[in-house]
Amino acid sequence: MSMRWSIAPHDRSIVARITREMRCSPLLAQVLAARGCTSGEDARRFLSVDINDLVDPNLLPGAGDAADRIAAAIKAKRRITIYGDYDVDGVTATSILWHCLKLSGGRVDYYIPCRMEEGYGLNADAVRQLHAEDPDRLLITVDCGVASLEEARLAAQLGLEMIVTDHHTFAESLPEAACLVHPRLPESRYPFGDLCGAGVAFKLAWAVCQRLGDGERASPAMREFLKSAVGLAALGTVADVVPLKGENRIIVRYGLGALREMPIAGMPMLLDAAGLREKPELTAEDIGFGLAPRINAAGRLGQARLAVELLTTDNRERASQLADYVDQLNKNRQTVERKIFRQAKDLVEEHESWGEDAALVLAHDEWHPGVIGIVAGRIAEHFGRPAVMIAFNKQQEIGQGSGRSYNGFDLHRAVSACQEHLEGFGGHQAAVGLRIRSEAVEAFRRSLAEVAGEPECGPSHEPSLHVDAEVQLADLTHRAVKELEQLGPFGCEHERPTFVTSGVQLAEPARRMGGGDRHLSIRVRQGDKVLRCVAFGKGDWAEELDRAGDGLSICFSPGLNHFNGYASVELRLHAWSPAEQPASSR
Repeated sequence: MSMRWSIAPHDRSIVARITREMRCSPLLAQVLAARGCTSGEDARRFLSVDINDLVDPNLLPGAGDAADRIAAAIKAKRRITIYGDYDVDGVTATSILWHCLKLSGGRVDYYIPCRMEEGYGLNADAVRQLHAEDPDRLLITVDCGVASLEEARLAAQLGLEMIVTDHHTFAESLPEAACLVHPRLPESRYPFGDLCGAGVAFKLAWAVCQRLGDGERASPAMREFLKSAVGLAALGTVADVVPLKGENRIIVRYGLGALREMPIAGMPMLLDAAGLREKPELTAEDIGFGLAPRINAAGRLGQARLAVELLTTDNRERASQLADYVDQLNKNRQTVERKIFRQAKDLVEEHESWGEDAALVLAHDEWHPGVIGIVAGRIAEHFGRPAVMIAFNKQQEIGQGSGRSYNGFDLHRAVSACQEHLEGFGGHQAAVGLRIRSEAVEAFRRSLAEVAGEPECGPSHEPSLHVDAEVQLADLTHRAVKELEQLGPFGCEHERPTFVTSGVQLAEPARRMGGGDRHLSIRVRQGDKVLRCVAFGKGDWAEELDRAGDGLSICFSPGLNHFNGYASVELRLHAWSPAEQPASSR
């Protein structure tokens, strides 16, 4: 999908002022200026991340009431069951609360639904089972439940006390729960509404620790727990692709250090499996591409309970076995994902009439329901429009679907407008999950394409790559690129600095790399400077680049590649254009 390169305008006097007052490289100063800073004071404020700026957990809607109920249940020796989602956010949220309640002396266990058999969120059979086993138990949902209206009503009718903690978009009404913890409740004054499920669980755990301390401060032991738990919250925050600003930025900045310095349970073994144990400093990308996929693979392939066990067990041998197992599951997931991606592309190419649709709906009876969400994201990016993928099991009439947005499109709103064709759905603006009967797929496809094509529902502008500055490769010194790390952590709505440069040549033929030759590696030259570029998932660019000849324009993000104790500047290639095309048009 071609897109415009939108280069931020610069005032040279502002860049010079920031460079002087911050005593930093012009490269960092240009990025700070592009992101709204006009002075050294602005820049210092922008770069400042202080854990003391986290909002008091008791201001989170429902957290105070929930913490009181949990503290009372612990003192009464009641069983407390955490009902978590099977993705990384749900797994880390479950683990945070489990550690908190276990350290507090609570009788705690957890229930993680099977993705393939039970689907997303609360399900009625599980509610009945949990009530039958212990009707006096306290049930706490994490990262799910806010849209499970019928299931919450069932729990209330059975007399099962339930606390719902979630961050997803509401249904038309709120669930009938004893207590609802959510940062965006109606009439809420909570200043930050973008917490993920693990962020909400971390805040609730903090409030519980206060209750079990002196009412305002946690005990020394629980404070140490909270310092380590922020690492799990960071893992869930990055994996759930929520905006890395406000409290999320604080959680991830401090959590990255906690994952290494104060790791919980099997985290050291997971770092080993991901090849990150010896890396000097972790980044958000290490979570996104190294840790999160391994945990996610367990949930996507029906083994989410093992991921929770990995993050809660105190048995090092067991943790090592589990880390190796989720690593293998991740490799299996990658193989399945590549096959489904090829099949999905073939489906679109076989149906020419879908070419003009504003959204894609693809269905297949051989797809794995645990992997289609990842592939939907790749399909959305490949075809430049929102995509919903549906997996059908030949033994079941109802298929499971996962959708991903594109270019800021509100997918939850669009799917909500088509819900007459669905058996159920939930999610948020960027991602949805749904259930649908096979005979309703075609009607849903037409309806979603129509809704997505309406101007008020679509993106407000054409897709574009936002670029911080135009630079020369010579500007990308080791010191200057290392300075850029002060801007981190990077992620949703706070991307790694992006630059463009023109007049570069290939220093050698482009080559494919990685499993299935999916990725691209090139070396580019500009004057005497030669740097390596990689582009993940863009192996098909290799032949195009070799044909394009000299004089390329490239759009990239620089970083430091650590290998064998050395760090070298490496570029993440986002886009390119040949000499005869203007860089702003590709």
